[in-house]
Amino acid sequence: MQRRSWLIGAVPLVCTWPALAQDNTASKELTAQAFQRLRPLLGNPRLVGEHRFTYWGFDVYHASLWASNAAFAPNEWASQRLVLELRYLRDFQGRDIAQRSIAEMQGQRALSAEQSATWLQSLQSLLPNVRSGEVITGVYLPESGAQFLHQGKAVGEIRELEFARRFFGIWLSPQTSQPLLRQQLLAGASP
Repeated sequence: MQRRSWLIGAVPLVCTWPALAQDNTASKELTAQAFQRLRPLLGNPRLVGEHRFTYWGFDVYHASLWASNAAFAPNEWASQRLVLELRYLRDFQGRDIAQRSIAEMQGQRALSAEQSATWLQSLQSLLPNVRSGEVITGVYLPESGAQFLHQGKAVGEIRELEFARRFFGIWLSPQTSQPLLRQQLLAGASP
């Protein structure tokens, strides 16, 4: 079954229907490709969960959360190495992705004006423009910060733990603005 969600006013509407066979085949192929691509980052990667994020009925991206084959505890995500892949389903400017990221980070807990401006500048210099079908990969390193890749090629890193926790918290924090997305990404985690 495939789930779609829309926001109607402030209320999320979720619809479920059978996925098309060709979508399922394409998804399996993309998962196999991701497994190979992520081996150098995680050793033996395991797909924890995935979800197609939609906003106002528009597909935005397909998110996949990967961890090492060891047990992944959702309440302790910030102490574990993980990879979040976003396969964009439409074109976006890197600066717009950066601005939205900062707004989402603010939603977890207020940022100072200086911190917000510094992190925005860092993200804007790092995140590329994306076209539909392209992938931005974030690697959460609990000991040092975050690395970013675009189409499998390194684009940079931010060596600040607070930034990394807040950035990945956009999807994984209990304070996320998208609890259904979080739930689906953590669906295969250990209890």
